[in-house]
Amino acid sequence: MNFKDISVYELQQNFFKEFDKNWALLCSGSTQKDFNVMTVSWGNVGILWNKPIATCFVRPHRHTFNFIDETDNFTLNFFSDEKYKSMLSLCGSQSGRDIDKIKESGLTSFYTLNSNMGFTEAQLILDCKVLYKDWLREDSFLQTDIISKNYPLKDFHKFFIGEILNAYQKNNL
Repeated sequence: MNFKDISVYELQQNFFKEFDKNWALLCSGSTQKDFNVMTVSWGNVGILWNKPIATCFVRPHRHTFNFIDETDNFTLNFFSDEKYKSMLSLCGSQSGRDIDKIKESGLTSFYTLNSNMGFTEAQLILDCKVLYKDWLREDSFLQTDIISKNYPLKDFHKFFIGEILNAYQKNNL
């Protein structure tokens, strides 16, 4: 694999673009056979509690939800190349309960230094350990149009704030 473990302070990515336009794969689980991936377009990266963190948001009906909620670890895999858009669409529209997303997408998985799952095709992998998790709550929204627009079924996300333990950047960048 052509990855370099770099400091988060060396990252050059525009995470607004990465999440909103390019999307990412969220992966969580405990072994190579007991994990799931899903496409995410909401998230953030920054500093909290003097630690580098990444936050992801997962609805309770998603197959990945139980994996991240029980194992308290995840990776965010950023691809930053248009040729992976169909793979990201597949992983965001199909459930891991019904298909083998790794086989169907053609992705190649590997274990990170923290025994989490990453993908050799990614340009950047953030390897995270959950520090805090909680639900978005209806009574905490100050702009109620967000609820009607994003949560008509009241299926609020649970958010997971993970400390970034390692950042793996492809060597060709």
